[in-house]
Amino acid sequence: MTISTVGSVVGRLVGWLSELMPDDDRRDALVAELSGRFGGSGAPVTAADCDAIARAAWPFSRHVALIFEPDGTSPADVVAGSWPPVAPEVIRGRAAFVSGVSRLDCGTGVVRIDGLDPIGLAQPYVDAAFGLFRGARRVVLDLRRNGGGEPATVAWIAGWLLGDRSVKLSDVVDRGSVRSWWTPERPRGTALLQDAYVLVGPGTFSSGEALAYHLQAHARVTVVGSTTPGAADHVLPIRLAPTVLAHVPHAHVVDAVTGANWEGTGVVPDVACPPGQALDTALALA
Repeated sequence: MTISTVGSVVGRLVGWLSELMPDDDRRDALVAELSGRFGGSGAPVTAADCDAIARAAWPFSRHVALIFEPDGTSPADVVAGSWPPVAPEVIRGRAAFVSGVSRLDCGTGVVRIDGLDPIGLAQPYVDAAFGLFRGARRVVLDLRRNGGGEPATVAWIAGWLLGDRSVKLSDVVDRGSVRSWWTPERPRGTALLQDAYVLVGPGTFSSGEALAYHLQAHARVTVVGSTTPGAADHVLPIRLAPTVLAHVPHAHVVDAVTGANWEGTGVVPDVACPPGQALDTALALA
């Protein structure tokens, strides 16, 4: 097997970034940074190199990741890949990442959602969880372990808190298109109107951050915890070499209220505290 070098891996990464990302200053700065730092290296690529390349990219796109697979044999991609579907039985087995639902003695409803599976399978679990909060005094949405997932599921969950009428959340800007995301129209009187709190931290990532950011932008929730990592791009899995799989940005999010996003800055909490104290802090605020 031909040994891949750092320079060849970065060259392919830069090529994909140039092809997929919208043509703007951020893309150009990212390409220049990676090319300047790593493009001339003839050293065999290692796990440490993959980590260094990703970290160099993070000031421009926090989503960039390079995964080193020492036993990999598949050739580098020439066509952009897509995320493989998750088996329905896997999604049902984990209840679509709805990891905990409770009604506390103080009248607070708490739901923990650790990821965002496709809404076609996630909807029954999300609706069952939020449906239990009718009559609760307040709602707490725990996203401290939410690593992201489907934007349609972001919109569905946000709809439970933003009202019965459809509300625009965001535009996703790709190189050649824009897709808008809205909350769904709900049956009259079914959305939750109680005070709501969202818990965030370093484990809140990507579309998990999107959910917190959009709710905060609409002034619907109080965000409690610590600042999130700041990953607002959409990515595709692309193999750069037999031993290197990358997550390559191809689009970014623009919030409908702020006209911006959380890339690089993260979702900044309204009330800052260590993530482990976020629930107690939210309850104290309530």
